Amino acid sequence: CIFFSVYYAHDKMDDFISTINSQLQPLFMQIRKGMSESDGRAHYALVNLAETEITKMASDYTENELELFRKTMDLIILSENGFASSTDILNLADQLKTKKMKKKEAEQVLKVFVEDKWLSERNGEYTLHTRCIIEMEQYILSNYHDVARKCNICHSLAIQSQVCESCGIGMHLPCVRKYFRAQTEPRCPQCNDIWSWDIP
Repeated sequence: CIFFSVYYAHDKMDDFISTINSQLQPLFMQIRKGMSESDGRAHYALVNLAETEITKMASDYTENELELFRKTMDLIILSENGFASSTDILNLADQLKTKKMKKKEAEQVLKVFVEDKWLSERNGEYTLHTRCIIEMEQYILSNYHDVARKCNICHSLAIQSQVCESCGIGMHLPCVRKYFRAQTEPRCPQCNDIWSWDIP
């Protein structure tokens, strides 16, 4: 593994990525930018546009492992806070249509999903990893169009978010933190109603 020291101007990064992407286009590849939902830091991923999001995973996992991942994604995206408990996920293991899993086996599969950066785990709660959100954004937006939303501030897919109770717009927690930092009475950027959530 070789490491390089690279100096770049932060304000020119988007132009730099755009130039690279124009060269990658004939190869059906693209560098996409995403944000860590836990700390707000920028992440970049090289995405293969020639494959659909789930078929990218198909070569690495068995059918029942993929089914467990899809069901886990359902739990996470349909939850109020963007997390699913390990208990709820493990309870799905013996309900798989492809081939049922023992809970021990499902625990190992979840461990692999975390190692491969499709899921993140904290205190027995699972959420989608930044890599997963970047690579599967279009899949999630089209397959969960009733509940999936983009952040009103950064316009990226928001899984862990707060939603305005009046107009329904969503914002990532780091975006909420930044947006309301200097406001004594936080108001929704869309409808101007009082923001009813605690600012993280």
